[in-house]
Amino acid sequence: MTVASHPPVGPGGYPGCGHREEGAAPPAALTGAPAPEAPRQAGTADREAVARAAAEAVAEGKSGKKAAQEVVSRSGDRWGTVYDQGEYAAFAEGLDGRWTGVGVWAERARDGMIKVDKIQPGSPAARAGLRAGDRLLSVDGHTVTGLAVADVVALLRGEAGTPVVLNLSRDGADLTETVRREQLRTEPVAVRRRPDGVTVIKVVSFTRGSGERVKAAVRAAPPGEGVVLDLRGNPGGLVAEAVTAASAFLDGGLVATYDVRGEQRVLYAAPGGDTARPLVALVDGGTMSAAELVTGALQDRGRAVAVGSRTFGKGSVQMPTELPDGSVAELTVGTYRTPAGRSLDGGGITPDVPAGEAVEERAVTVLGGLGVGP
Repeated sequence: MTVASHPPVGPGGYPGCGHREEGAAPPAALTGAPAPEAPRQAGTADREAVARAAAEAVAEGKSGKKAAQEVVSRSGDRWGTVYDQGEYAAFAEGLDGRWTGVGVWAERARDGMIKVDKIQPGSPAARAGLRAGDRLLSVDGHTVTGLAVADVVALLRGEAGTPVVLNLSRDGADLTETVRREQLRTEPVAVRRRPDGVTVIKVVSFTRGSGERVKAAVRAAPPGEGVVLDLRGNPGGLVAEAVTAASAFLDGGLVATYDVRGEQRVLYAAPGGDTARPLVALVDGGTMSAAELVTGALQDRGRAVAVGSRTFGKGSVQMPTELPDGSVAELTVGTYRTPAGRSLDGGGITPDVPAGEAVEERAVTVLGGLGVGP
């Protein structure tokens, strides 16, 4: 899933690599004039066809959003989706790491089934006993199988204090839970120092301000000590924040390239980052999108050793298009590549050091080989 978009991002935003979760907005997108049209890639929706379907539906007194979503679904655009104005505004809250919901991160399987990817600790969903891996069947009586994740998210969100009925399946048994929505917040970056002196910087997602928090954590780390940048389970977020985070460890230079309808563009790190401190990036199958962009940049430029398991492989670019009825279609327009030219989409990133268990300890051992730690 991934999240962020241009109206909330403002100047300086970049296209999003995106994760779709209840607690975030759609991945950042460019402001300004749309890029010129180019031949569409397979698995992308035709922007003009989507807008035309919405306009024709509105003229007939029907739902423009629904008509647009049908075109997107038929196109094979796995990450494309359509938001109404209210949904899009609600997603913007997630750019600050806050939202009203139940604390469920959802993902859509290839068969259309909606699965619980993770649960926010301390949230209504956590208190009700929901678990990662549960299959979500309906929300308030609305069947969710086959829906876009954004539509499922819209059903889960609402006013704080209002109830929502969730029907789930777990290990072949059907469950029903009624939970009340709450105002929720996540801290995108957590920092701790291990007894051996290694600083662990855990980035939960790239919401607004997370990049600067990573830079501050690196500056505060003891001189000469190693850093573990933990990107496990990070579903992505704002690409501008990911670039800022990568800049903490780079002195300028290329972070990624991407194409938007055939037009090549580049993302550069800011100068002045810490290029000497030993660094390990922890990754796993939940490392997606903007988090993969950071990992690929640090790996390709020889700045970090990646430890863990293969990443998710979400490297496509989504950008929003406002439709005649005011809804917004976020459509896939291109792909990202690492500084060495590797595509992030589909195959993911293979770590330099595979590790399935005791991953953090393995990272510390790798740092020891780089000259720090025990």
